[in-house]
Amino acid sequence: MAVADFFAGEIITELLKNLIAISKKSWQFKDSANGLKDSIEQLLPIIQEIKYSGVELPAIRQFQLDRISETLRKGHELAHKVLLSSRYNIYKNLQYARKMETIEKTVAKFIQGPLQAHILADVHHIRFQTTERFDRLEGSSYRLEQTLGAMKIGACSGGGGVSWVEEAVRRVEEEGRMQWESSSELVLGLGFGLKKVKEMVLGTDDLFVGISGIGGSGKTTLVKELIKDDHVRSYFGERILFLTVSQSPDTEDLKAKILGFIMGNQVLSPSSVLPQMNFQFEWRNPTKTLVVLDDVWSLSTLQPLLFNIPGCKTLVVSRFKFQTVTKTTYDVELLGEDEAVSLFCHSAFGQKFIPPGADKKLVKQIVDECKRLPLALKVIGSSLRDQPEMIWANASKRLSRGESIGESHENNLLDRMAISVKCLSPRVRECFLDLGAFPEDKKIPLDVLINIWVETHDHIDEEQAFAILHELSDKNLVTLVKDARDGDIYSSCYDISVTQHDVLRDLALHLSNNGSVNQRSRLLMPRREIELPREWDRHSDEPFQARIVSIHTGEMTEMDWFEMEFPKAEVLILNFASNEYLLPPFIRNMPKLKALILINYSAFNAILHGFSVLSNLGNLRSLWLEKVSVPPLSPATFPSKKLRKISLILCKINNSLDQSVFPRLLELTIDHCDDLFELPASICWMHMLNNLSITNCHHLWQLPVDLSKLKSLQILRLYACPYLQKLPPDICELCCLKYLNISQCCSLRGLPLDIGKLASLEKIDMRECSQIRNLPNSTAALPSLGRVVCDEEISWFWKKALPDLHVQVAEKRFDLDWLDE
Repeated sequence: MAVADFFAGEIITELLKNLIAISKKSWQFKDSANGLKDSIEQLLPIIQEIKYSGVELPAIRQFQLDRISETLRKGHELAHKVLLSSRYNIYKNLQYARKMETIEKTVAKFIQGPLQAHILADVHHIRFQTTERFDRLEGSSYRLEQTLGAMKIGACSGGGGVSWVEEAVRRVEEEGRMQWESSSELVLGLGFGLKKVKEMVLGTDDLFVGISGIGGSGKTTLVKELIKDDHVRSYFGERILFLTVSQSPDTEDLKAKILGFIMGNQVLSPSSVLPQMNFQFEWRNPTKTLVVLDDVWSLSTLQPLLFNIPGCKTLVVSRFKFQTVTKTTYDVELLGEDEAVSLFCHSAFGQKFIPPGADKKLVKQIVDECKRLPLALKVIGSSLRDQPEMIWANASKRLSRGESIGESHENNLLDRMAISVKCLSPRVRECFLDLGAFPEDKKIPLDVLINIWVETHDHIDEEQAFAILHELSDKNLVTLVKDARDGDIYSSCYDISVTQHDVLRDLALHLSNNGSVNQRSRLLMPRREIELPREWDRHSDEPFQARIVSIHTGEMTEMDWFEMEFPKAEVLILNFASNEYLLPPFIRNMPKLKALILINYSAFNAILHGFSVLSNLGNLRSLWLEKVSVPPLSPATFPSKKLRKISLILCKINNSLDQSVFPRLLELTIDHCDDLFELPASICWMHMLNNLSITNCHHLWQLPVDLSKLKSLQILRLYACPYLQKLPPDICELCCLKYLNISQCCSLRGLPLDIGKLASLEKIDMRECSQIRNLPNSTAALPSLGRVVCDEEISWFWKKALPDLHVQVAEKRFDLDWLDE
């Protein structure tokens, strides 16, 4: 018995040692992954540079480099997976650790073996070539010495002329100056972009790649520097064709030029009978060729100019993204702060820095207003060259208000930028101009923008408005800031937001401000001011015909407003930054107002005064309040008959919803409201409500028990409510509910037992609900459920309950982008 106990004790001891070793390995493998990732990121570009340097390598060396490149790519992907893996998944981590060890051994073996042989071979070749070149150089030097000895070379030729040596030096200096002039944009900020485009052109197998960016961002300059690059020219053997397509191209002529170039510089005309062949199979000896199509404006123009020929790569340069054609596209980045100053100074002063006598503060103010856009920096810099300081100061003020600083600025910059807008359809163009109603450098909430378009433009619904937004994004006129859930039909307002480059916003303001102030369809304040524009006051004796009115001020009192009439106004946007704010009395003179948006950009919630002015707005359909203290929304003080949407963002609720009854309300959104502890029971009487979103309300702990009265409810979001511990059983009576989101409700302990009664439920999002460890049996009876997003720990229960269910295991996500506001 003692012997058996002895062996049992030894076995247990060895087992414990192994478990400790395994655990230690599992805890330490992320450090190894970081080290492997850093090593690969340093080594892989070097290997790629050798492969695509344009130097013909022996087949065996090319094969070895291809193999090690593939190994490094796999290692980089593995390191990324390791860093995303949970530390507590020991089994998976051990698998990753073994794979990392294999990759490390493979790389080390290559470095210690074949790579050393590569180096020795290169040294031998260099030594031989150097000896041969020195011999040739010595012979050339001797012949030159003999020739010069036979010539009479003096300091001057004739009377006071310049020596030929000095003339040669002068020419070299002049050529150097011209070279700097032609490549100044590259020196001043396009170097990073050139590197990225070279990697895309030389380092990918895609036949069609693209460069995309807003007008004036330097796309054409970048691609012209690319085709002058020695590595690129060597790689394609000087076989590079550059064509400008433009808005009204002769497609057949361009097509003939491309095919003629590819087929060996044959001269083809548009009337030539082009050969019919399957290039992919009949092109026996493909030659590397680069075709650059610059200034492409439409997909219908582009498609006939693309040829799927092995070895022929086409680079498409456009303001728009052709994602169905180009698998890889480089979005041109704007200049950094120092680069922007250098480029502006080059245009304004003829040098790359601010001269000693110039007003540095004023120069930097104007550079800031150019928003790092190369075209704006060059045009505005050139227009101010040799101008007195007073003109500079006036230009700075006018730019800050979004106005033209002169004929050259308007013609050269705004008119060139306007080309992108003029090619839009009338409906999309009007939607673009609406973007000028929002402050610069601020994210535009998707719901606000979509709602404005729906309310002010005929025949546009929410789906069409979203399609227009994507069209503007594809044309680089807006930028969509989105998370991984974009495109989901249940995406919420904070899953996607919109930003716009300030120069494009200035363009929208410039195009909207045509005509007299009383006749404009949009009455917009371009910047925050302490008072309303004087121009408005001077014309206030006549009605304003604007349909959209946007005001941007600080604190406003009764003395700051003046009477105005807006018989056609449908949208009023009040942007302000203050702790107290009086609503404008002229709201009562907006009988057709459909959407009211109040956004406070100060650090604290603002107290609103004069809220009773809204009581006569019988046509109001949408209300957006952001970072304000919400007054009571009772029928006596607030119109309720036609109201469809209410959004309360970063607000103090103050029990304002307790007495609220909105019989036709369809959507209610409450986001980041930290004084919401209980959802008021009055919400249960909004029988037409189909979308209820309570998100990021960190003190919400209880829902009303009568939620089943919301018979029309289709979407219920309870996202990031960490104090919420349970869902009321009554929720299982919501017969129309299609989407339930309880993500990041980390105190929620389980789903309702009768959740199987939700016959219409199509999707559940329950990521990061760490307290839910099992599912009720009724989940197996959900007939319409098609997709569940959850953590890995609970995913197995869903797969067991519904084998055909699409279960998406969510990655950990922490998003504080809203703090940027």
